[in-house]
Amino acid sequence: MLRTPTGGAGHGTAAAGERAMSIGTVLLQLRDEFPEVTISKIRFLETEGLIEPQRTPSGYRKFSPADVDRLAQVLRMQRDHYLPLKVIREHLEALARGEQVALPPGGGQGDPGDALRDQDPGQATATRIGRAELLAATEATEEQFDEWESYGLIVPAAGGSYDAEAVTVARLVADLGRFGLEPRHLRAVKAAAEREAGLVDQVVAPLRRHRNPQTRAHAESTARELADLSVRLHAALMQTALKATFH
Repeated sequence: MLRTPTGGAGHGTAAAGERAMSIGTVLLQLRDEFPEVTISKIRFLETEGLIEPQRTPSGYRKFSPADVDRLAQVLRMQRDHYLPLKVIREHLEALARGEQVALPPGGGQGDPGDALRDQDPGQATATRIGRAELLAATEATEEQFDEWESYGLIVPAAGGSYDAEAVTVARLVADLGRFGLEPRHLRAVKAAAEREAGLVDQVVAPLRRHRNPQTRAHAESTARELADLSVRLHAALMQTALKATFH
């Protein structure tokens, strides 16, 4: 059963003595539990009416601790139960009326992406999710999902199930879509990722083909480290390019 957090004040209001926070501060508070949360995600949840932070006279958002608690509730329901926002809103309204809410089966299993990453690589294929769960997790329509697959952004495994990477990609494609970026615009991003993966493969290929099992195992950890460095370099170059655009 899910219960209303203690503390009383409804979302969108700040009780006396509560410290109002900027959206950036809220993001930092949530990042430990929800590393993939973004400012655009928080703004989207506000647009959908799931949170109602106060506004300063100049229009800046100010979040109370109750707002942050509510945000965390919403993100947990999405992550742990794959609930669509409409259902989450109904649950929150029930909680506000003092009712107890029974969440659907599957609570406590965590995000499928996290579950897969925590497993031994040889057993990672054991945990997958179906198309319906992935649609619910991303708030996407069948038509949108078909388009993502047609452009190769989402690729099902054998049997039509989806792994951790598909979950992450689907959520990011959905978030980018809210800014007007369509799958056809993201083909260049996919192509760049494939080129970077090819570079990583060139480096680790000799290790992967080595006779020594320990050396072959080292190839996988080396590939992960190179991928992390590549992503960080890409982010830094993106920031440099954006600075040049605005100056």
